Amino acid sequence: MEYVIIGLILFAIIVIAANVKIVPQSKNYVIERLGAYSNTWETGLHIKIPLIERISKIVSLKEQVADFPPQPVITKDNVTIQIDTVLFFQITDPKLYTYGVERPLSAIENLSATTLRNIIGDLELDNTLTSRDTINAEMRGILDEATDPWGIKVNRVELKNIMPPAEIQDAMEKQMKAERQRREAILRAEGEKASKILIAEGLKDSQILSAEGEKQATILRAEAVKEARIKEAEGEAEAILSIQKAAAQAIEFINKSNPGEGYLTIKSLEAFKKAADGQATKIIVPSEIQSIAGLAASVKELL
Repeated sequence: MEYVIIGLILFAIIVIAANVKIVPQSKNYVIERLGAYSNTWETGLHIKIPLIERISKIVSLKEQVADFPPQPVITKDNVTIQIDTVLFFQITDPKLYTYGVERPLSAIENLSATTLRNIIGDLELDNTLTSRDTINAEMRGILDEATDPWGIKVNRVELKNIMPPAEIQDAMEKQMKAERQRREAILRAEGEKASKILIAEGLKDSQILSAEGEKQATILRAEAVKEARIKEAEGEAEAILSIQKAAAQAIEFINKSNPGEGYLTIKSLEAFKKAADGQATKIIVPSEIQSIAGLAASVKELL
């Protein structure tokens, strides 16, 4: 009897331990009771009723990534291209995710493919290649609305690769190469034009500077000649003034010394001699000097 009791106690402990569940962070457990949805366990400690309740689904609340294989899509101008998409989604309602749709990821993949075909079908190839952001935003809006009844929120959709046919890629590469060559030629021509303009402006500036330098040199030479002449005139004026001052001082000295009549006569004769040495053809001799000259001749005869 004791062994039976011990066995029952051990069995009860095992059953209780097996039905005590700890829900980890970022997980939710969907619980069914007798085959019907009962509740959703969130993070923490929970006890499941044996044989009555069961864990229907363990749902992760983390953001998940679904990388879908390339899908063939036809553009508006009838070009078949391959596009593969990456979908970022998050489960917001574990109950709807469990009971809303069968195989949710497969449903999202098929919905993504059909949505992508509808969007690309309204765009030409060039617009498709340059409108990634527009396509991403439009797809995200459509998928988010469509998956809301499934308890899924689509956070982001990205077109990972857009692969046109090989012949289209070759034509695009040739077109891009021609465009690059055209831009290179334009840039080279603009560079040569700018270079010629700079050279012309440099020559113009050089000529202007040369003319200005010559002008300044001419002005400086004229000012130098002017200064030289002024200095020369000032020197001559100072020389004349010095001579005049010396003559005035000499006269003043002579007047102070009361010169005799003979000294004055001699000075008059010296002045007459200097006048006679000139180039004049006619000389007017004052009467005083004539009388002095006659007197000198008489003295000579007497001697």
